[in-house]
Amino acid sequence: MATTSMQNNPISPFLTSSSFSPSIPSTQFFTTLSFSVVHPSETSCRRAKFTANAKKKNSWLDPFDYGDDPEMEYGSLYSEGKQDEDPRPPEDPNNPYGFLKFPPGFNPEVASIGSKVRGDVRRCCCVVSGGVYENLLFFPTIQLIKDRYPGVQVDVVTSPRGKQTYELNKNVRWADAYDPDEDFPDPAEYTDMIGILKGRYYDMILSTKLAGIGHAAFLFMTSSRDTVSYVYPNVNAAGAGVILSQTFTPDRLNLSEGGYHMYHQMLDWLGRPRHKVPRQPVPPLKVSISRKLKEVVETKYKNAGAEKGKFVVIHGIESDSKASMQSRGDTDSLLPIQVWNEIAKAIRGVKPVFVIPHEKERDDVEEVVLDDASIVFITTPGQLAALINDSIGVIATNTAAIQLANARDKPSIALFCSEEKGRLFVPNAEEKRCVTISSKTGKLIDIDVEAVKSALQIFEGLLALA
Repeated sequence: MATTSMQNNPISPFLTSSSFSPSIPSTQFFTTLSFSVVHPSETSCRRAKFTANAKKKNSWLDPFDYGDDPEMEYGSLYSEGKQDEDPRPPEDPNNPYGFLKFPPGFNPEVASIGSKVRGDVRRCCCVVSGGVYENLLFFPTIQLIKDRYPGVQVDVVTSPRGKQTYELNKNVRWADAYDPDEDFPDPAEYTDMIGILKGRYYDMILSTKLAGIGHAAFLFMTSSRDTVSYVYPNVNAAGAGVILSQTFTPDRLNLSEGGYHMYHQMLDWLGRPRHKVPRQPVPPLKVSISRKLKEVVETKYKNAGAEKGKFVVIHGIESDSKASMQSRGDTDSLLPIQVWNEIAKAIRGVKPVFVIPHEKERDDVEEVVLDDASIVFITTPGQLAALINDSIGVIATNTAAIQLANARDKPSIALFCSEEKGRLFVPNAEEKRCVTISSKTGKLIDIDVEAVKSALQIFEGLLALA
C-alpha cells in the first residue's frame, strides 16, 4: 500500500528521506526549491523545478517572494509597453491635481488594471540628500524617470542649497526646501512636510538618504504606493526594510564617495527591463539655462572686464562659505588664491575670471592678483552654469563647476587630490574634453602647478575661434 500511494502522489518522491541532505537545513531547502504540482500521468516527464535566487522585492516582507516570474507571459493589451501620457484635460485647469470640484479628502481618480499591472507612475517625488553637487548628479536619474514613465510629474524635496540646483532642470515641477539630513527636525516642519507629500498622492517616492527606521517611517507616512530608498549598510538599517517597498544597500556610509555614479543602484533598478519594455539607458548629465540667468550673469562678467567667449573660469578658491559647491565625498577640493595666481599667470590670449563664493574673499583676491583681477561674485549653481556657458573653458578643483562644464560641453581642467578621486568623479574624461590632474601626495595643496600649466594647451584650439 505504501508503494502504491507513493507512485500515485506526484510530490511524495521528493519527501522521502533520501531527498533531504543532513548537511542542509530544512529552511534553506524550502527557500531554494519551487515545486510544480501536476497530474499523476505527467510525473514521468515533468520534475520539480530548481529556480535561481533572483533579487527579491523585499526580503523583509516575504522571504519567499523572488520577484516577477520569468516564465510568465504578459501578452495582454493592458500590461504591455510603457505607460501613455494622460490625454484628458484636467477637471479644473487652475488646480495642479485636477479634481478640485470633488469633496476634500477623497481621491476620485481610479487607476485601470493595466496601470496597476505595469506599475505606472503618474506622480513621483524624489527626496535628495546633500547639497548642490549631490543634487546636480541626480539629474540623470530624473531624466531616466521621465523617459521610463512618459507623462510623469516629478517633484523634489531637498535642502535649501540643493533646491537652487533645480532652476537648471526643466523636468522638475516643484522643488520643496526641507533638509532630509537634519537629525532632529522641528516637529512643526516635520509634520507639515508629511502633510504636503501625503496630499499630493504620489505613486512612487525615491530617497537617496541612508534610511533607518526613522526616515523609513517618514517615507511610509506619505502614503505613496512605492517607497524606495537607500538604507544603512550596517545594523542601523534594522526595521527600515519592513516598511519600504525597495531598498538599496550601498558599499559605504557616505554615498557621495561613489563619485559620478553614486546612484548606480537606483538607476539600475529604475531602468530595469519589465513587461516587454527593454532596459532604459542612463542619459548623460545635461542642464538647461534660462534667458534671465544668462542676462544677469552677462552683466556681472562684463562689469568685471570680461567679454563673452574670451575668458576662462577659475573656480575652487579656498573659502569657508557653503557656496563653494563642494562634494561631500571629497572635502579636500579647494586651493588658496596664491596657487591660483600662479596658474592664472600662465594663461595667454584670454582673461582669467575668478569666481568667489563670498564678498569677503574679494579683498584677498585683489591683493594677490593685483590689477589684473576679474572677479565675479556667484553663489548659485544657475549663475555658475550661465558663466561657464559663455566662457571658453574651466579650470577648477572638484566642485560643481567641473560637472557643469561637462554638461555644457566645455573643455576643462580638473584638479584632484588623488587619481582615485579623478576616476570616480570624472569617468571617461577624454570623451568629455576634460584633463584631470592629480596630486601625488594625496593632498590637493601639493598639486603640480607645472602640470596644470602644460594642460592649458587644451584651450589653444579655441583661442583662434575666439
